[in-house]
Amino acid sequence: MKSIGKNTTIVGTDIAEVKRLNAQSGLSYNEVKQLLAEKYGMNKQQKE
Repeated sequence: MKSIGKNTTIVGTDIAEVKRLNAQSGLSYNEVKQLLAEKYGMNKQQKE
């Protein structure tokens, strides 16, 4: 991703704003997988 200005991409996306919104968006995919595995006991060691 090329930057035009200090905090914007070449198409004008505000990088700081995107990072701020991502931080507020909730759990990541991997965090959800981990929580489900912990809650329902679905890890690789228990399948053996």
